[in-house]
Amino acid sequence: MRWHEITVYTTEEAIEMISNFIHELGAGGVSIEESGTLNKPRDTSLGQWYELPLNDIPEGRAVIKGYFAEGSDTEAILQELKQSVTQLAEFDIDTGEPTYEWKLVDDEDWANAWKQYFKPLRITDRLTIKPTWEEYEPQAEEIILELDPGMAFGTGTHATTALCLKTIEQVVKEGDDVIDVGTGSGILAIAAAKLGAKHVLALDLDPVAVSSATENVHLNGLDDRITVKLSDLLQVINEHRAAGESTALGVQLPVQVVVANILAEIILMFVQDVYEALASGGSYIVSGVIKSKQDMVQDALTSAGFHVTEVNEDQDWVVLVARKP
Repeated sequence: MRWHEITVYTTEEAIEMISNFIHELGAGGVSIEESGTLNKPRDTSLGQWYELPLNDIPEGRAVIKGYFAEGSDTEAILQELKQSVTQLAEFDIDTGEPTYEWKLVDDEDWANAWKQYFKPLRITDRLTIKPTWEEYEPQAEEIILELDPGMAFGTGTHATTALCLKTIEQVVKEGDDVIDVGTGSGILAIAAAKLGAKHVLALDLDPVAVSSATENVHLNGLDDRITVKLSDLLQVINEHRAAGESTALGVQLPVQVVVANILAEIILMFVQDVYEALASGGSYIVSGVIKSKQDMVQDALTSAGFHVTEVNEDQDWVVLVARKP
């Protein structure tokens, strides 16, 4: 089988939104390559190693590729994609004057080739992401996060995800109830459960994400401790209020921790909803925030009543921990 490969040359800031647009247009897979310039440090503190050489993508830029079945109306797809990307300016997302191209490729050129570069990766002293197809012998006290991201999601090693995993390890306590908003592959929910959370409610508005997260939860043997739902936070809260204790959320509202690894603009839309969903003394872990938008997010958290207690950075990304008094 052959596929139309549509390539978008854009910014790292726009990755999540453009990838989502491509997926919604019916792509059979999406690949993302970010800057690998010599200016970008590679963390080897835990013995990480890298098979891919540093690439020549300029710092702050990214290359996103979507794969559409042969016979797809490439012209119509490109036109709709360009319109969607142009509209991102309304949300103050810098797309960096993106350019586009397309070509036909063979199935084997992309469907499985990427897997050879996804190896077990130690995120912290305790947390290691392991692809399901790799053999790996864990050390004592090491927590293994089994992951099969599929072609619609990343490997969980992006700076925002790694930051979030490190923060979850510090924040989540034994017996906590946790909500993961925008769960994607489910990697953050899985980490929270394996770090001792009593139950995790994993939410996403994308049916493909819900399917992927459900499968990864099962791979990790956590079906009884993680509930995956097609929903956003406000909808779930409203359902809970309407149905009382009969709503099968798994967690007991208000919860002790909420985590959201999504775009800053989306985070701003439900800050107050998170505040209401958290118990007094609870923590909101906010990731997916590019450094240039840190102040905007921090101001919104403070205005809602949160106290920002911690800010961690990696490359151009930040994660904030906000506490409800």
